[in-house]
Amino acid sequence: MTAGQKESKAGVSSPLKVAIQGYEGSFHQEAARKFFGKNVEVIPCDNFRQVIKVASDPNKSNGGVMAIENSIAGSILPNYNLLQKSDLTIVGEKYLHIRQHLMVNPGVQLSDIKEVHSHPMALLQCIDFLEKHHSWKLVETDDTALSAKFIQRHKSKHTAAIASKLAAELYNLEMIAPDIHTLKNNYTRFLMVQRKEDAIAVEDADKASVYFETDHSKGSLAKVLTAIASNGVNMNKLQSMPIPGSDFLYGFYADMEIEDLEQFNKVVAEMQPLTAKLKVFGTYAKGNLK
Repeated sequence: MTAGQKESKAGVSSPLKVAIQGYEGSFHQEAARKFFGKNVEVIPCDNFRQVIKVASDPNKSNGGVMAIENSIAGSILPNYNLLQKSDLTIVGEKYLHIRQHLMVNPGVQLSDIKEVHSHPMALLQCIDFLEKHHSWKLVETDDTALSAKFIQRHKSKHTAAIASKLAAELYNLEMIAPDIHTLKNNYTRFLMVQRKEDAIAVEDADKASVYFETDHSKGSLAKVLTAIASNGVNMNKLQSMPIPGSDFLYGFYADMEIEDLEQFNKVVAEMQPLTAKLKVFGTYAKGNLK
């Protein structure tokens, strides 16, 4: 049984259903396919809060996919908060190369274009290309994939969209100008999350994500970091965030590269008495940029 399948009571495998932010053809769907397999079914959600809600409901899905950071824009801080408040566990991660393409209905030429629709971030990522075409009107939308779907549905002959290759394939559009993003080294990290009772333990886990709070006494954070380092664990990310409702107190999200679960469990045991709160988000296989 593959990562993108679940076994029914009758013993027949059926595609997994996972919640994503955005619509079919979005980068979230690309990430879901790369991790769970091409046959994974996606449940479009308007926002990340809804992703968490649907992913947590066993009657609606088998989990979810959520972006957590981008190599250019940095961490998506609200998503850390949503993850902490949920009972979901991280089962994997995927790094997706974000490539933006200008797409049109079949037969439309560059000279026919009068408007370009896409998400504000996608338009900004392609601004150098777009500024070469001064006559084009730029229209901001809620989603890149939804923009592609819009021009396909309306059979527009004067409107283009900026979206992913998957969106072009799903909506039968032509990529009239591929790879128009200014910065070519643009990656987004996506987390794959499932309910703890459904998640299968990753035996070859070499990465772990945790959240912890200290008692904020002098040197408390340094003691936690020392406990991590003294066990030979490389912490490749430490993200601070204000603790909601506190007076400028901070909690910390950490990603660690581990050799095995035994090593990680030892680190957690040493962190426990040094922290006011400690939550393990998951242990999983480290993703790569390829």
